[in-house]
Amino acid sequence: MSIYYEQSGYGPDVVLVHGWGSHGGVWADIARELSMDFRVTVPDLPGHGRSRDYLPPAYTPEALAEETGRGLSGPAVWVGWSMGGLVALAAAQRRPQAVTRLVLVGATPKYVQSTDWPHALSPMVLEQFARNLEQDYVGTLERFLTLQMAAGEDRAVLRRLRDEMFRYGEPPTAALQAGLRLLKEEDRRAMLSQVATPALVIHGGRDRLAPVGAARFLAEHLPRARLEIVAGAGHAPFLSHPALFLEKLKGFIHG
Repeated sequence: MSIYYEQSGYGPDVVLVHGWGSHGGVWADIARELSMDFRVTVPDLPGHGRSRDYLPPAYTPEALAEETGRGLSGPAVWVGWSMGGLVALAAAQRRPQAVTRLVLVGATPKYVQSTDWPHALSPMVLEQFARNLEQDYVGTLERFLTLQMAAGEDRAVLRRLRDEMFRYGEPPTAALQAGLRLLKEEDRRAMLSQVATPALVIHGGRDRLAPVGAARFLAEHLPRARLEIVAGAGHAPFLSHPALFLEKLKGFIHG
């Protein structure tokens, strides 16, 4: 079984990869604008959205990148948001010839704090999410969405994230748990120097889920990266500041 994806437009290929608990619909406005100049592929990752009934044997960034790549006919610009950033990084490392440019949005190489990594959530936060999914499914997802908001950010962004999360029914608990394990266990800091693909790191200046220090680390350790901070934005700058996001993204793709 393959995952669900949508394609629109004509031109160079761009793939938009969503984050944990969401699905490709979160990119709808961005995909519509990009499709005027590009062929845009938007997948629903396994266990999410319209791929909710399919889970691969391994739930790793490499496995998710492999599933996503099956919908592409050739090299593409990979745009990964949040957990999708780990997927895009894995694609760029594993099959560099298939990734022409790399865009990381609200991304981080490591989601949990450690003694040498302060730019992340406490491990207890993800562990609590995992425990609470069994007892208070909807409430746990609501709290995760709230974490993605910056203080004072337009509440319309939160409503959009909530609407998209539940648009195709509740994401299966097994997929959410697998995604949380991925976020808890992944640490891709050591492999960043191996990614020679030109990269753009776009990050909200007030991101609470992946603090801005993580974005600076990515930009400093990816050999060919540049950093764009969206002041005032939280974890989803493509929703809170779409015009600015598109300007930066298109400028980078066109080189």
